[in-house]
Amino acid sequence: MNTDVAPRLGWWQQTWRLTAAAAAGIPVWLSTGVVLRGQSAETGSWFLIGDPLVALGCLTALLWRRRFPLAVAMTVAIASTASSLAAGASLLALGSISTRRRPVEIGVVGLAFVTASQFADSFYPVQSPPGTLWFQISFPVLIAGIAVAAGMAVGARRVEVRSLRERAESAEREQTARAAQARALERNRIAREMHDVLAHRISLVAMQAGVLDHRGNLTAEENRVLVRGIADGSHQALEELRDVLGVLRADPGRPEPPQPSLDRIPELVDDARTSGLDVTLTTTVTGTPSDVVGRTCYRIVQEGLTNAVKHAPGAHVHIALEGAAGDTLGVSVRNSAATAQTAQPPASGFGLLGLTERINLAGGRLDHHPTPDGGYLLTARLPWPNPTHEKRT
Repeated sequence: MNTDVAPRLGWWQQTWRLTAAAAAGIPVWLSTGVVLRGQSAETGSWFLIGDPLVALGCLTALLWRRRFPLAVAMTVAIASTASSLAAGASLLALGSISTRRRPVEIGVVGLAFVTASQFADSFYPVQSPPGTLWFQISFPVLIAGIAVAAGMAVGARRVEVRSLRERAESAEREQTARAAQARALERNRIAREMHDVLAHRISLVAMQAGVLDHRGNLTAEENRVLVRGIADGSHQALEELRDVLGVLRADPGRPEPPQPSLDRIPELVDDARTSGLDVTLTTTVTGTPSDVVGRTCYRIVQEGLTNAVKHAPGAHVHIALEGAAGDTLGVSVRNSAATAQTAQPPASGFGLLGLTERINLAGGRLDHHPTPDGGYLLTARLPWPNPTHEKRT
């Protein structure tokens, strides 16, 4: 895993790290001075001036350890040979390079750190007791191992935090995308329900209003029937709108009201006849299909009547239903050419699109096209599996 890019440190984070490195070198520097005094050796100007200056240079170089990690770590490790006060800086450099978790870099810098500790005695005339060579080697190795282990732990933690942050950001993006998709699906569902429920009713009201507007030879009784039909249709449209909004605003645990199915198609046809539409119904359906198939069939007939009212005023509409369980349910809505000229109501353009989505979800197919006599034909085939056969399988 790539750990090249480390997070940038603030001034306070940088300050306390360098201060801790300087503080870690002070005991080493003081112990070196005590040993020199104990062996009656002169500390000299290098111990008092040169050693601290080299340590200061190492601490300054550590400011760029994240931009040039290997170069700074090697420089500080080698420079620490000439300064006992720079021991803390060299440990910080070794720990910093270890956060990258690259074995070659860690090995090179660690070897430089241990080697530098062996040559540090050449700057001060300190006599080591016999038999302490193993200690002079093992102690720097132990210290370097601790620094490497701490650095690798910090690097692993840094990678884990970065991975968790990326996963959180990815989850947030996915959640935003799912929310946007859910909103789009909900808008489509609302639009489809509003169209299916209201478009048919309002189209009938518009047809009746158009008749009143274009025919001046109607009797008082015919005018009364049309006006009453407009009032009843408007009232029913408001009731249906209230039902739709009630479903959309209902609690998730609240059951939805029953949806229209195949058995309500005759009622739909009677309403269309009452509104003045010339429509006939022929059915050879035997049995009762599932709720999904029955509701889809109802919506097909409803959309066919709505389009006939909108685009073929005065036309004759023939509805045919056929099918049985274990086969398919066939629906056809055919209207003849228009015989009257009325103002066309505004069209949404989404009726057949929403109907196609419904039929596809039900596993059926839809076909619609003009007929040679100037009319229009809407047909659909819906699957109607045999429930007895499904139970046996």
